[in-house]
Amino acid sequence: MIPNDTIAAIATPAGEGGVAIIRISGPGAREILSRAFSPAPRRDRMLTYGHVMDAGKPIDEAMAVFLPAPHTYTREDVAEIHCHGGRYITRRVLALVLSLGARAANPGEFTLRAFLHGRVTLDEAEAVMALVNAGGEAAGRAAMRQLNGGVSAYVHGLRDRLVDQIARIEAHLDFPEEVDEEFTRTELIAALSALEGELRAQADERRARVVRDGASCVLLGAPNVGKSSIMNALAGSERAIVTDIAGTTRDVLTERISLGGLLIELSDTAGVRETGDEIEKIGVERARAAAAAADAVLAVFDAGTPWTPQDKELLSALDARAICVLNKTDLPVRKSLPGAIEVSCLTGEGLDELQRAILKALDAPQAGENALVCERHIALAREALAEIRAALDAARARVPLDALSVHLHAALNRLGEITGEDATEDVITRVFQNFCVGK
Repeated sequence: MIPNDTIAAIATPAGEGGVAIIRISGPGAREILSRAFSPAPRRDRMLTYGHVMDAGKPIDEAMAVFLPAPHTYTREDVAEIHCHGGRYITRRVLALVLSLGARAANPGEFTLRAFLHGRVTLDEAEAVMALVNAGGEAAGRAAMRQLNGGVSAYVHGLRDRLVDQIARIEAHLDFPEEVDEEFTRTELIAALSALEGELRAQADERRARVVRDGASCVLLGAPNVGKSSIMNALAGSERAIVTDIAGTTRDVLTERISLGGLLIELSDTAGVRETGDEIEKIGVERARAAAAAADAVLAVFDAGTPWTPQDKELLSALDARAICVLNKTDLPVRKSLPGAIEVSCLTGEGLDELQRAILKALDAPQAGENALVCERHIALAREALAEIRAALDAARARVPLDALSVHLHAALNRLGEITGEDATEDVITRVFQNFCVGK
């Protein structure tokens, strides 16, 4: 049900600042602004100088604007008071607005009203908070694509393809003599197979997490192979202490960097070796644990020394997440390793190639890809995927075609929940509970 009352909230972050914005939305916005602010704006949609007034007395020098419906964020009348950003004055102005008839807004209620009035779909509404919370360029790009309708358009395309297959089945059921069952089944299997493969690729939880939250990359290797130097080179600062003394790094040292728009938590670790030093032994254990949990591992070897048993042991333990790095190539090279990235932190040689290798290993979606990023969207897409697979299995097992449409309708509904077309009131409530007040 679309609400008909007026709400208000502080729309800027809590704390002290140059300006704070009190946002009001609803049918009483114009009247409340005219009573709280003097002079009232002479023209709609123009920010006007004046004073916030309480019982005929000015309490702040401010700017205000009135925006008539429907061309507003909520598609309701909206007013904003831009007062000074101190804690006391923002609360005082909000209290004044509430005393004049507005109600304190719930978390996300402005965006909820935008959704209820049809200004945004549910996934576009979620993109608002995704953009607010984006910690890196890749996350911001994904949120903007979602906000601009990219996810809605992609999901609608998937739903259209499902509807086409449901229509194909119904055409056979309604006109069995004209629409051949065997041809229908063959076409259905081909279409659903393509849909299954595409949706599986675009609903990858790991790739989404890398874009949304960032990735972890751990440097692993024996002592003195140059892990700390590589970390400093990638971070662009002297973050890790570099010496020729084995065991200088005793613990996991972490630095956040941006690479290709992705946030990456880069971790330098203790040199992996057998040691009787109890403190160093703890560091080695932590290094192995960090590498086991990482999205990518930089396995670093000293190119200027022959292969050692420690090197060979590390090499044999690597998995698909590993990028092998031959460091110190400015020295006489005494190792070779096919596929390894050859790097010199002294000259900078190979560092660009190493950065590209890290991004390739993380396999993050590129700008413009249809990949889903929001956790809720991925969960629903995977439920839809399970229904599509069930329909495929049934089609291949020669189950009657009318039984397949049950799975396809279920998949259609799961995808509809992403955009809000088939979302229940409980789902909508949960989505907006995660928003901040004032948005």
